[in-house]
Formats: sequence, structure tokens, C-alpha cells
Amino acid sequence: MAGNDIVYFEDIAIGDRFDFGPLTLSREESIAFAAEFDPQPFHLTDEAAAQTHFGAIAASGWHTTALFMKMFVAAMQKEPGRQAASLGAIGVDELRWLRPVRPGDTLRGTNEVIEKTASKTRPEMGIVRNKVTIYNQDHKPVLTMIPIAMWRTRPV
Repeated sequence: MAGNDIVYFEDIAIGDRFDFGPLTLSREESIAFAAEFDPQPFHLTDEAAAQTHFGAIAASGWHTTALFMKMFVAAMQKEPGRQAASLGAIGVDELRWLRPVRPGDTLRGTNEVIEKTASKTRPEMGIVRNKVTIYNQDHKPVLTMIPIAMWRTRPV
């Protein structure tokens, strides 16, 4: 399908996959996010992090999750037809932070459709479950999760 063709729920197949990113995390943005939203010492200074299993400053897992969203939406915006059928999400299952993300890391991700279910009460939408994996520059997974998205069905 062309990027402008609307991708409806019916067009999505289990196993469909796309990649997104990359994005490099700066030290300044990592610390700024932590200072505002997750001010645990090991996210703020190398000295505090050295006293923990991290050894050096580590980005907040919530920041890593937010960076997923930034990269994912940027990829969606490159395909207006895909974004046109997206109706948001109802939650996330199985969020896991697998290893620390450090300032200077370059992240990228994959999204794979693992399940789809037509809504029994809302015929204008279906539910799509995706497996998301975020990798660092060493190709090691740093985050996995299963977002649960609402998707517009083809008008009848």
C-alpha cells in the first residue's frame, strides 16, 4: 500500500512488522527528564549511580518508554494513511526494561503485530496487539512491551 492509502483494521495481518528510529539520547535530556519525572539519584548523577548496580548514570525507564513513543509516532507520521486509521491505545502489557539506557545510546525499534480482535461492541474499530522491542546501538534489547491499539475498521 502507498503511504497515503488508509490502512484499516482489515488490512493489518498478524506478523506485519515495521522498524522505527533511530534516536540518540543526550546526557542533558536524560538528566532533564529524570529531574522532572523520575528524580532518583542514579538517574541524575554519575556519583550517585556509582553507588548502585548501574555504576554510571542510567536513563529512567519511563524516559526510554517515552522515547519509544517519540520514534513510533515519527514513523507513523511518515505514513499518513496508517496514522489516519490509528485511534489511540487502551494500554500496554508486559512492559520490561531489560538493560540500562545510557546517555549517548542510539535507540531504534521494531513493531510486530501479534494479535487482532474485532470489537464486539464497537463495529467501527478493532483491537491490535503489537510486540515492541527497543534496541541500543549494540543491537541489544533494552525494552519490550505489548501496546494494545484501537484501529479504525473499513467503512461499510
